[in-house]
Amino acid sequence: MNLAAAFDRFLSQIEDDLQEIVQPEPRSLEVYYGMMRYHLGWLDDALQPVEVKRGKRLRPLICLLANEAAGGDPWQALPAASAVELIHNFSLVHDDIQDGSHYRRGRRAVWDVWGAAQAINVGDGLFVLARLALHRLAERGVPPARQLAAFAALDRACLDLCEGQYFDMTFEDRLDVDLEQYLWMISHKTAALLATSAQLGAIVATDDSATIDCYRRFGESLGLAFQIQDDILGAWGDPAVTGKSAATDIRDKKKTLPVVYVLNHPEERISAWQLIDLYSQEGPLDEPAIQTALAILERTGARRYAEDQAERYYQQAIQALDETDIENAAQSALRELAASLLGRAA
Repeated sequence: MNLAAAFDRFLSQIEDDLQEIVQPEPRSLEVYYGMMRYHLGWLDDALQPVEVKRGKRLRPLICLLANEAAGGDPWQALPAASAVELIHNFSLVHDDIQDGSHYRRGRRAVWDVWGAAQAINVGDGLFVLARLALHRLAERGVPPARQLAAFAALDRACLDLCEGQYFDMTFEDRLDVDLEQYLWMISHKTAALLATSAQLGAIVATDDSATIDCYRRFGESLGLAFQIQDDILGAWGDPAVTGKSAATDIRDKKKTLPVVYVLNHPEERISAWQLIDLYSQEGPLDEPAIQTALAILERTGARRYAEDQAERYYQQAIQALDETDIENAAQSALRELAASLLGRAA
């Protein structure tokens, strides 16, 4: 089973299950659930059916592939896959409010359409629906011990997300972020849920703790590599590929890995002070300032450093799969998925 076959096989199942979970009941709550369905890409802002770009459903796909690779039945794991996707979307709804982001996936964010108060309630609802979805593991014959392990993993991931978001927001007003702090933040905000996606799939499939840990480490390392790759694209990405303006992270003065590298490089203190001077300006950087910042990152080797780190974590993800000693079609699809996310040959 290659990656394309995995998408064909699983994505419609994931989408159908999510649609079933996020249904208005009773009808008097149609608008409330309609806001959730809008965020998930099924309705427009008039709450009419629409075909638009949706999320990649990456996390539930990883969950189902890890489950099958570990010897499980993906039908049993589908509640876990849906739960992790709903947790991801709960966090996005809240992130958009906290970041003041008016758009999500090319459309107005929920808070921008219905206000922050309603959007907070929408995010809270998605969080609860995720946990209710996970209760359906019992209906699919998953043993009680595995159900409890799944709930513990999901709850831990939710707390990690909140902790990571806390640090990400505090970084906005700081220029003393070091590499350890940056890696801790992305390990919680980005990598934790990818790690839990793979871990949940394995938990439903097996009681073997070593195997479960391998899949958790695969997801975690993949998440770290994925976020660092996103940092690189946020500075040097092609707008035709990324779908957003070039150097948006530089314009918004985000503390991405290339920036944190320069700020903490002991042999680049002049460059660090130049970058600090730019990032201390009020408001977003203008085009000349963006180009100056990019020149600083290039000459200090920040881009190469970030690329090397992304490669290192990618190799760790593949090594974690190797350590399972499992070779089957689903395992191959996980390898291909990891390579495709990071623009590498499988």
